[in-house]
Amino acid sequence: MTLSLLVWLPIAGAIAVALLPRSVSKVTGLGVALATLVIGLVVALRYDVDGGRQLEEVHDWIEAFGVHYALGVDGLGLLMVLLTVLLVPLVLGAEWLKADDPDGAGARSFVAWTLALEGLSLAVFCATDVFLFYVVFEATLIPAYFLVGGFGRDGRGAVALKFLMFQLAGGLILLASVIGLYVVSAQQGEPSYLLSDLEQLSIDTEPGRWLFLGFFIAFAIKAPLFPVHTWLADTTEKATPGTGVLLVCILDKIGTFGMLRFCLGIFPEASQWATPLVVTLALISIVYGALIAIGQDDIFRLIGLTSLSHFGLITLGIFTFSSQGGTGSILYMVNHGLGTAALFLVAGYLYDRRGTSLISEMRGIEKVAPVLAGLFLVAGLATLGLPGLSPFVSEFLVLIAAFDYGWYVGAIAITAVVLSAIYVLWMYQRTMTGPTPPEAEGTRDLGLREIAAVAPLMVALVFFGFYPAPLLDVSNPMVDDLLHHVGVDDGAPVVEHGSDDGAGHADGQPSEGEEH
Repeated sequence: MTLSLLVWLPIAGAIAVALLPRSVSKVTGLGVALATLVIGLVVALRYDVDGGRQLEEVHDWIEAFGVHYALGVDGLGLLMVLLTVLLVPLVLGAEWLKADDPDGAGARSFVAWTLALEGLSLAVFCATDVFLFYVVFEATLIPAYFLVGGFGRDGRGAVALKFLMFQLAGGLILLASVIGLYVVSAQQGEPSYLLSDLEQLSIDTEPGRWLFLGFFIAFAIKAPLFPVHTWLADTTEKATPGTGVLLVCILDKIGTFGMLRFCLGIFPEASQWATPLVVTLALISIVYGALIAIGQDDIFRLIGLTSLSHFGLITLGIFTFSSQGGTGSILYMVNHGLGTAALFLVAGYLYDRRGTSLISEMRGIEKVAPVLAGLFLVAGLATLGLPGLSPFVSEFLVLIAAFDYGWYVGAIAITAVVLSAIYVLWMYQRTMTGPTPPEAEGTRDLGLREIAAVAPLMVALVFFGFYPAPLLDVSNPMVDDLLHHVGVDDGAPVVEHGSDDGAGHADGQPSEGEEH
């Protein structure tokens, strides 16, 4: 029942916050988020790193259609759960002072919708029944829509509608494939939506490819991936920084999570068939996202577009079908969440002080707010993959997998390293360096509460940059099992963590997947 408690506590908390007086809403919401974090840590302590789905709960739901209320976690699900339960209390803490403004991001409704999104996202990462996954996958759109449309800057209503239309379109396509899975499973015996049953199905080539496309298109929109990404930058530009964290660092991870869990898990043949197209789209996302990020003047729009490039790298790693690519992608999902969340929150602090998100209207901040500037620099360096910070480890593994897939693929993918250095360092130079204008002279530096909201992210970025072993221990068995299921023995070594720098090394030994 641990996973059920993990999922339902924030949902119950959201209902309670919505009914409680405004004066206690933020305290209650933060308390529920912290309690959920504790339960997430309990799940992690009970998880056996040897792999496999664990802490499973299976109950009949709609027996006639083979639908179950089924929860469980593997290495991938556990890491996404931990990322979610960490980021939500940090977002609520970062938006704390705005709770005094009835229209601000910390208002009672913001807290309630945030907790609702947390609970539904956790349900997505724990669901082991495809129909249950689809229901909560779609349900996440409700709090996300109100978070985007209810809080933020002028024009947010139109942006929220655009966001919703894209996501609903993907959901409808996914529904067609979910129905198709029922037909396939019913033809081969008793209908079932349990992931364990669907993974054992023998799906014919043509229907398998069509069903795969339904899942992949929905996940490509959610991720996002070129060319169905256009909602992303508009949303991050108009939404609050806290909402940006929830969308980009948690909700969008459902896309790449789904590619690993469902596309590769249920449709291994179709996934390999689609690899050339997916790799092409991923490379376009990597380069295009980075190039257009360079030209942005709005800081939140720029951060959103960097994520387009990063999600391209994550998708590329997944579809290289190698141990380095799979492990690198999973680590990238975690590390991107940490680094981008830090960048969003610090940029939000900057916006609160300057009253503008336009880079061209900022400069000289480091002289009057050195702590803010320092944290902004660290978050930016994490985004560009500086060695010593955790995103470097995952980016390095994905690039190895890209070159192993094809030298030309690696050559294109590695341009992201150069381009990310350009947009991050130029952004920092234009906002933080130079003479301080008169209107910025009184800019106050970060307070203890604001530092406390970002500090855990900074610690994690440095810790996992030098010692990624805990992440590798959890992700390696899952990747080996997935590659074995797909039928790929890539001959690549398992990503070990015994090297002094913590970045992993290749010891020439065969992966566990080859021994099955």
